Amino acid sequence: MLSAKSLFQEIVDNDESFQLFCSIAASGESQGGWENGRIAALVPESERALAPKITRHGADEDKHGRIFNALLSKRGLQPVVVPFETDYTMLLEKQGIGLAHERLKADQPLMVADVITYLSHSRVTEQRASDQMVMLRKHFGDHPEVGKAVRMISHDEDNHLAYTHEELLRFAAAGHGRFIQRTLRECALAEIRVYRDVSLAVMAHMGRILGWSRAKSALLTMGIHAMYAYERLIGWRRMVSLRMPDHRDALGGPATPAPEFA
Repeated sequence: MLSAKSLFQEIVDNDESFQLFCSIAASGESQGGWENGRIAALVPESERALAPKITRHGADEDKHGRIFNALLSKRGLQPVVVPFETDYTMLLEKQGIGLAHERLKADQPLMVADVITYLSHSRVTEQRASDQMVMLRKHFGDHPEVGKAVRMISHDEDNHLAYTHEELLRFAAAGHGRFIQRTLRECALAEIRVYRDVSLAVMAHMGRILGWSRAKSALLTMGIHAMYAYERLIGWRRMVSLRMPDHRDALGGPATPAPEFA
């Protein structure tokens, strides 16, 4: 039976596909860590109180990258070069979503609008990350090899999502509501296109590694396109809604350390 659980089990059971999966994940998380670190350093003076939370966000992303690399190391595997077409973070930047790396490499302070753009981008991408980790936690939370990593990362992604809701609602209350909604919608529509393209690329690489039949690959391709059609029609709205989270101040305090995988 073709399911998310069976597909991920195939990927985990094969060293080459597991190597590619963890390398893609580690690369994206590490890139997110760098971006958050630069944003924390450049927030405007009026938003300096937000800097420790952005720093915590970046530290969590760095930690996730180390976790995926540790999973590889435990198997005696090394990270591999991430194919460009599977690089979700960089492809989003090329779509003009979030803050451009050239902007972050400069030493000029950000404006409030930049901070809102960052939070809106994070609101959308953290929804994707949280949903994916909830699925993995459901099926692999007790897995002897990856379960501990899945549980920790899922917990962190939920915190990141809660933080973006709370901070965007604060900015909305300060009169930025229309800009927030416009930016969220732009981010969401771009993200679902990039996610579709990256999903197709990842599945193509996995299919080659795992020797999937044409029928299986075709069925997965149809499923990815069907998901995109749903998200383009109505599913994107879930990525732009805002509500006060039950867990307030989710990124208050230091990041938790990465677990040992010895």
